[in-house]
Amino acid sequence: MKDYAIKSYAYDKQVRIYVASSTHLVEEARRIHQTWPTASAAFGRVLTVSAMMGMMYKEEETLTIRVKGNGPVGAILVEANAQGEVRGEIVNPHVYIVYEEGLKKGKLNVGAAVGRGFIHVTKDLKMRDYFTSSSEIQTGEIGDDFTYYFAISEQTPSSVGVGVLVNPDRTIRAAGGYILQLMPEAKEETIQTIESLIPTLPPMSTLIDQGKTPEDILHILAQGTEQILETKEIFYRCRCSKEGFAKSLSTLDDQSLHDIIHEDGQAEIECHFCHTKYHFSKVELTRILKNKIDQT
Repeated sequence: MKDYAIKSYAYDKQVRIYVASSTHLVEEARRIHQTWPTASAAFGRVLTVSAMMGMMYKEEETLTIRVKGNGPVGAILVEANAQGEVRGEIVNPHVYIVYEEGLKKGKLNVGAAVGRGFIHVTKDLKMRDYFTSSSEIQTGEIGDDFTYYFAISEQTPSSVGVGVLVNPDRTIRAAGGYILQLMPEAKEETIQTIESLIPTLPPMSTLIDQGKTPEDILHILAQGTEQILETKEIFYRCRCSKEGFAKSLSTLDDQSLHDIIHEDGQAEIECHFCHTKYHFSKVELTRILKNKIDQT
């Protein structure tokens, strides 16, 4: 089954709900970045939230999410758009931390891996300026942190649940999530129903692993009141290109390009999002420098 996300109204349009199945997306990210289990869970949760948030924007608009905690995974950066495309990078992919005691003993300790810090969300609405909003990381578990982000930075009461289940061989077994948001006209009765429902939900990764589809999970969250507005495939995709990196090289000052050409004789650039490497020969670098000089 392909990964996809759905957007819906529920409770007579008093609530907006997004639900995603993201197992293949997170596995592709794990494969590219060679993440260890706890890093996979943290990275996968941010990727899943980002994919759903991408559905909140118009076709050409994009958003960049930075989760900058002081835990061992370091910063996580994810870019998403309204086409369902997501890509990201994680500073330290080799993190495997589990709870040592308590009810969660042996389970992945994502909170400790992420640590404390801030979430920054930058929106490119294709206007003159970018818009960035931020909030403090609350637990490092990602779902709680984005619940807090929407309440503080977007002034939208929300509930966010995300989960990633990792196989013993470190591949991704199941991943998914939801974002539930109260509309301004939500009635107290509806709010109480949702507040009673959310604590009873199994983990999102468990529901996906049991074969539940986004529609099944939506039906549980909406208690049968759902009105699906949109269904969109989501996937990990990087649109980097040699042409794009050539433009980046052209932004270097003339002396820096000259030094690379005459000292190194070549250049190799690796994309942080997909680890594709692009090689530039001395001839290509010389052409870039010449075009740059001709345009000045």
